[in-house]
Amino acid sequence: MLLPKTLKTILKKYELGDTTSIDAAQAKAEKMNKSLEEILVGDGIINETDLYEKAGDFLKVPYISLKGKEIKKEILNLIPGPVAGTHQVVAFEKDKDELQLAMTDPTDIQTIEFLRRKTGLEPKIFITSPGDLKEALHRYHAELEDDLQIVQESNSEAGGSDLKKAAEEVPTINIVNTVLEHAVYEGASDIHIEPNEKELSVRYRIDGILKPVMTLPKNVQSGLIARVKILSNLKIDEHMIPQDGRFKIQIQDEKMAFRVSIIPVYDGEKIVLRLLHESTKPVTLDELGFLAKPRKILETAIKKPHGMILVTGPTGSGKTTTLYSVLGILNQPGVNICTIEDPIEYRMQGVNQSQINAKVGFTFAAGLRSFLRQDPNIIMVGEIRDQETAEIAIHAAMTGHLVLSTLHTNNAPTTLPRLVDMGVAPFLVAYTTNIVMAQRLVRKICTYCKKEYYLDKAVGDELGLVFDVKKISALFKDNIPKDYKDEGSDVEKIAFYKGEGCNRCGQTGYKGRLGIYEIMEMDEELIKMINAHGTAEDIKKYARENGMITMLEDGLVKAKMGITTISEVLRVTKE
Repeated sequence: MLLPKTLKTILKKYELGDTTSIDAAQAKAEKMNKSLEEILVGDGIINETDLYEKAGDFLKVPYISLKGKEIKKEILNLIPGPVAGTHQVVAFEKDKDELQLAMTDPTDIQTIEFLRRKTGLEPKIFITSPGDLKEALHRYHAELEDDLQIVQESNSEAGGSDLKKAAEEVPTINIVNTVLEHAVYEGASDIHIEPNEKELSVRYRIDGILKPVMTLPKNVQSGLIARVKILSNLKIDEHMIPQDGRFKIQIQDEKMAFRVSIIPVYDGEKIVLRLLHESTKPVTLDELGFLAKPRKILETAIKKPHGMILVTGPTGSGKTTTLYSVLGILNQPGVNICTIEDPIEYRMQGVNQSQINAKVGFTFAAGLRSFLRQDPNIIMVGEIRDQETAEIAIHAAMTGHLVLSTLHTNNAPTTLPRLVDMGVAPFLVAYTTNIVMAQRLVRKICTYCKKEYYLDKAVGDELGLVFDVKKISALFKDNIPKDYKDEGSDVEKIAFYKGEGCNRCGQTGYKGRLGIYEIMEMDEELIKMINAHGTAEDIKKYARENGMITMLEDGLVKAKMGITTISEVLRVTKE
């Protein structure tokens, strides 16, 4: 599908449709929450083939009609079916060095670059209509149905050695590979394979939100699960207890690790695979999305030779990624860095990483004790879960080590009282902590379909319940770069941004994620409050009065900058 801006330019330049019809179609599209192109073509206002021929002329890309065109199976399969469907692209011809691609959006550089890397061929781009492309995509479904049919016939009553045989059949391998490769390309963090009464559903977690991607027949279930178990070196004939494993495969041009969890459920066994990009380098603080003031506080804290840096937030809020980014800055030849994790998610060159193993007594606490005999400068503890781990970490911070760790609390001010509640002496908590940083992940607006808008009263009222909107002008003025134009404190008159939805973001309006943060820096007054068993409310009040930017405020600034949306910030900061 064409980008909205491109579509409107083509309609005007080639005089496709009259102004009245197009305006009426635009109003109908907004009312029905559809694209203008869908309404124009669906209502017969413009001819789809004519539109895409004109689009090819406008974009200087040749038009190709795929209707009735013979495409060889080996060429079609150079692009995985789910990738072809999601990104509206089909390979239809190739020679020694060149691959001919038909696309509905030939400006999608990201997809073109991916296919250049994956195939090792130089893409030659053609534009085609969605109707033609849909016909070509039916050939994938026919192939997948053939694989599914073979798997269903062989897996109907599979068990024992039959399971192993089913897992090693080419159709089963093809189905599993398709699921894995599609997840990698879509940027999924997790794959959920869930058995239901009559089918097997596959969902991906993309940018923090679970998205259904395909449904498979029930008879595929046993072979698919057995295939994942074999890859993970698990027992294929064990169905009644949870199993955990891990495997690595090469996808595209990088090594991928998959952390596997299998648990018995009512209709069989559910599989969740966590995708780990082993070759990924730690992201920078800029890429994490720090505003200038919080970033300066963090950079000051990590330059200190000892003390604790605590990162807090719920599961999946990016705490480990933040700690790896800090370690990436600290990882120099002159220091010894040790980490104890559960599990090790990313491999870092030059860092001594250990994984806990509760079965043999190698816990966070036991690992920490051992680390202190390893002459470390910097220690990262995956999580402080109990009093013993907390006390050892704090003593390490007191004796000249920089300690990085995570906890599960809702915000920064509640973190230090939580440590005291664990049984750690208040004075130890107060004197060893350098900073506490709370964070959440918000989805970023898709840059291809971003548009300006103004808040309606309902959203403005919801914002007013959690934030003093009278202070909004001062907040933006203090935290947005100098070119910020003051629009006053009436939130319904301040321009914000949102994504309309397009092919590149899967019609969600979002693509990618970044963090919103609140960083609480320790000072003499806070130390006194902790020693006096101050409450989280007292600590929060003091920190706010002394300039701490809350996660909500951090998010609002990023919404005003056009990075995320107000609704996304409100979604993740609700407690």
